[in-house]
Amino acid sequence: MPTTVKKRSVVVGGHRTSISLEQAFWGALQTLAIQENKTINQMVSDIDAARMGNLSSAIRVWVLEQARQGRLQPEEPASRAANPAGKQDE
Repeated sequence: MPTTVKKRSVVVGGHRTSISLEQAFWGALQTLAIQENKTINQMVSDIDAARMGNLSSAIRVWVLEQARQGRLQPEEPASRAANPAGKQDE
């Protein structure tokens, strides 16, 4: 499994910030966001509100905990993954 680290910008609490995570964690975070009908920004904001310490580490631990609890299901079909917010096209 590749461990390529990707840096992405997200909005947390109305402020743009950069987060570096391995691609596997970005994928898992996106899958969980789709399952909860949230955006990645919303998921990261939720994690940020409950964290202590580094945000990237808090995301990794949160994703791991979701996997341990069986909440991390296989990836959604590509059509849904392309629209992670679950919004309908206008």
